[in-house]
Amino acid sequence: MSRLPITIATWDYDRVRALTDGRVRVEGCNVNYITMPVEECFERAFFHGEFEVAEIGFSPFLIALSRGPTPYVAVPIFLSRMFRHSAVYIRTDRGINGPADLRGKRIGVPEYQMSAVMWFRGYLKDEFGIEPKHSNWVQAGLENPGRRDKFPLNLPENFPLVSRNDVALSNLLAEGELDCVISARTPSCYINGHPQVRRLFPDYRAAEGDYYKKTGIFPIMHALGIRRDIYESNRWLAASLYKAFLKAKRLADAEFTETTALKIGLPWVTADYEATVALMGGDFWSYGVDANYKTLATMARYSYEQGLSVRQVAVEEMFAEGNLSETRV
Repeated sequence: MSRLPITIATWDYDRVRALTDGRVRVEGCNVNYITMPVEECFERAFFHGEFEVAEIGFSPFLIALSRGPTPYVAVPIFLSRMFRHSAVYIRTDRGINGPADLRGKRIGVPEYQMSAVMWFRGYLKDEFGIEPKHSNWVQAGLENPGRRDKFPLNLPENFPLVSRNDVALSNLLAEGELDCVISARTPSCYINGHPQVRRLFPDYRAAEGDYYKKTGIFPIMHALGIRRDIYESNRWLAASLYKAFLKAKRLADAEFTETTALKIGLPWVTADYEATVALMGGDFWSYGVDANYKTLATMARYSYEQGLSVRQVAVEEMFAEGNLSETRV
């Protein structure tokens, strides 16, 4: 029986390395696995369709899905998850002492539709009543001018968003033209110790822990996608990928508990792992639909409320057909 040749493109996560080094194989496939930064992966997947299977930003995916068939069909493998309190950088001379003070401020974002920004805007609305229209938004590249949306937005007329291709957000924050930047990547002006730039949440770990205790949500950033033409011809591929990626993640998870000789280069990785399990449970980085239903439904609500998707997408329509949550490995 011939195997399906596929190229898989993702970032180099610990949870995929058993696939990249051959310890785990995808049933029915000959895999060419390549790793690259997520921005490059998204660009090449969304705009050029280069990969049969690719890591995809989940917020842009929901926007596309709300409008019709998507270029990639999603599989509930959540390659990137992250609390985003740490992603908010502010000027110290603008009277910003907490999230409520962002009302009316000028906020820079690399992409208005990106998952990290969408999650934090949802937090502002749910916790502080600050809707996106209550702030002024500037979209631009973080360090280099120029960045584009992957799909059209659904913002109301006269919404306070401007896109600039002539400047970089880090420079604007350093020079005081912005009050705040929300970015998955750390701005260089913060890294370089600009005296008037700091994180909104200096103790972001405590803030994120409190957020989880209150909501039970561990935000999803990226999923896995199968290019639609490949999926339509090979419906079995979704289950094969789910099984393989879940097995690879379990191998990576086991390394957190190694105490004889640390496999991960952090002195207190065992203590961090134990604290995470105590707060979030043993399967804190879960795959599948059922375990993530609330998180996915919240993401769909945020997307629609924020003028990203044109309708509120149901969780039941987000992923490849079949209950992959029940796939056994």
